[in-house]
Amino acid sequence: MLKCKYIDDYMSAVRNGKVKAPKEIRQAMDYIERKLSPPADVFIDTAKIDKAVELIERYFEIKLLPWELFVLSLVHCYYRQTDTVVFNEFFIMMGRGNGKNGFISGLAWYLTTKYHGVNGYNVDIIANSEDQAKTSFEDIYSMLESTWTKSKRFFYKSKVEITNLQTKSYIKYNTSNARTKDGKRSACLIFDEEHEYENSKSIGVFQSGFGKRKHSRIFKITTNGYVRDGVLDDDLRLAHDVLSGDITELGLCPLIYKMDSDEEVSHPELWEKANPSLPYFPELKKEMDSEYIKMKYDRQTFLDFYTKRMNLPRSGEETPITAEENIAATNQPIPDLTGRSCTAGLDYAAINDFASANLHFKEGEKRYDINHSWLCLQSADLNRLKIPWKDWAARGWLTLVDEKEINPDILAEWIAKQAQKYNIKKLALDNNKYAVVARALRDVGFDAKTYKNLVCVRPNDIMRTIPVIDSVFINQNFAWGDYPPLRWAARNTKREERGRAEGTSTGNFYYAKIEAKSRKTDPWMALVHSMTVESELDEVTSSYDDMPVITL
Repeated sequence: MLKCKYIDDYMSAVRNGKVKAPKEIRQAMDYIERKLSPPADVFIDTAKIDKAVELIERYFEIKLLPWELFVLSLVHCYYRQTDTVVFNEFFIMMGRGNGKNGFISGLAWYLTTKYHGVNGYNVDIIANSEDQAKTSFEDIYSMLESTWTKSKRFFYKSKVEITNLQTKSYIKYNTSNARTKDGKRSACLIFDEEHEYENSKSIGVFQSGFGKRKHSRIFKITTNGYVRDGVLDDDLRLAHDVLSGDITELGLCPLIYKMDSDEEVSHPELWEKANPSLPYFPELKKEMDSEYIKMKYDRQTFLDFYTKRMNLPRSGEETPITAEENIAATNQPIPDLTGRSCTAGLDYAAINDFASANLHFKEGEKRYDINHSWLCLQSADLNRLKIPWKDWAARGWLTLVDEKEINPDILAEWIAKQAQKYNIKKLALDNNKYAVVARALRDVGFDAKTYKNLVCVRPNDIMRTIPVIDSVFINQNFAWGDYPPLRWAARNTKREERGRAEGTSTGNFYYAKIEAKSRKTDPWMALVHSMTVESELDEVTSSYDDMPVITL
């Protein structure tokens, strides 16, 4: 026992099943207990906790829920010797409608008061849109309006800033415009609906002036969403490494409320796992019951229910190529494969748009893939792309081609360069695309007739390969490294069944695009093509064969 009622009670309720909680929350209980227990010399300021509860409940006219009391208590845990906070960052993910903003409003307001006890404790609320950023700010503003007879002695308020007159601490809202937010002196940063952020640049500029105030803290509150391999997925990976014990030195408190599996969604009594406020919010339960019925008839309701209510992300495809957790699991390190045998794949929808290449390695059941893509800056689809392509290019994941087309020689040169490092047994690409790149590939030593190391892929080849791909995904044996473009392309792809439109079930599947203009599949299809000739790797060699590859 940690001698803090709200912490001890919540931990006990999770562990004895009174609170239905997912694996990540059960892990969090063990992790938090370790952080707060000896040998760490931690002081839990119960007097401040009680005062915070009393003030927030009185001024905001609410009754704090067990999970809110738990978080509020963790905010007041300090290392006795250094007077620093145990948790300087809180990552809280739960289903939509559970009162995240309402709770953070009360907490943000309290942190500016003399009862928290830090002068100049500036609070900045950040979101992707102004409306979202203003949500908690306007909660606080409305509370001050309703209590202004008393609150005007302690607060100044306007539509853009609230200031505590005693502590000189402000509350402001901000949009994530990275160009204009450098140099802030925040003591508390609140990032609202983090799932909307595609990259961390906008977060980084707010943090550039952060941490100089005593007891500085970051709060990230969010549901899941539709942006993959963005800031949210990065933080989820970090959170899981913390909860699993791989990282021990961070002051991160990750609280991830989600369903443990798709199967649990059909059991409403378990929805509390993703929605900790559900037992106390009858209107939320009524709304979710209605959505659960309607989602069988409306695709968008289905997607939103899984993604934002259950925190089990779904995309808009009819049938995803695999479960989201299997795609996320591809972020595994790739060892040094120099000299190893591999197959290669190429794909492009249009040579003046986007093109990709993939090197595919097999080691037992494990598959390693090294992928690269090229983006034509004169593509008609450029402005439709919802990816941080400039950032990807800066990281070397994507090559930008500022010409009318991606010259086939560029692709061939990349293949030739890789062939100097790896033993490329076979190169595979779409039969219908071969003519455009045939000369360039022949010039670097890849040809179907002369060298017999190139294969033109037909739909039936892909159909035969899909069961193998399914098995590798299910067993999480794909390793793609830290390479978001390939995961993005995999999520842009749907799986469809041959003959399904005619009302028959053949058991034969093929891959198709979800949306042709903004959601490219080329990196994924390059991998698929490379796997159609995977049998070439059944006898893996670690030395180069006598390959007729021409060195440029």
